[in-house]
Amino acid sequence: MSIEISNESGVEVDTDAICQVARHALSEMGVHPLADLSILVVDESYMAELNHRWMGSKGPTDVLSFPMDELSVGRGPSTDEEPVAETMLGDIVLCPVVAAKQAATAGHSTADELHLLTVHGVLHILGYDHAEPDEAKQMFGLQKSLLDSWRRERTP
Repeated sequence: MSIEISNESGVEVDTDAICQVARHALSEMGVHPLADLSILVVDESYMAELNHRWMGSKGPTDVLSFPMDELSVGRGPSTDEEPVAETMLGDIVLCPVVAAKQAATAGHSTADELHLLTVHGVLHILGYDHAEPDEAKQMFGLQKSLLDSWRRERTP
């Protein structure tokens, strides 16, 4: 699984940990190992521009996900009968300044918030949503489960 990350935010973040949590979530969700994901870490100004342009909202947000249209090869458990080809899952955009504000409110570290937002973004890339109560329950439950299992794996 190829995950490309670029930090253009001007804020130091642990890009290795962000890639690790994304890889864990994708693997646990049964995404094909040849799938590609791009993660971009940006400043508030650029995030506000993206949020306005694509979501019609004002101001910066914490995470945006831009899934690619074709997920057939990249999503779900692989079988030997499937064609093997690389698939671009999409792009996740994170804003560490917004994440830091949310982390302070939630009472945990900015790193923890970025890990949560990364998993949240991965789930959106894979087609999950939280607009309806049932969807929210499923997505946030899955998000918590993925984060918990990743944290357990990291703890010696």
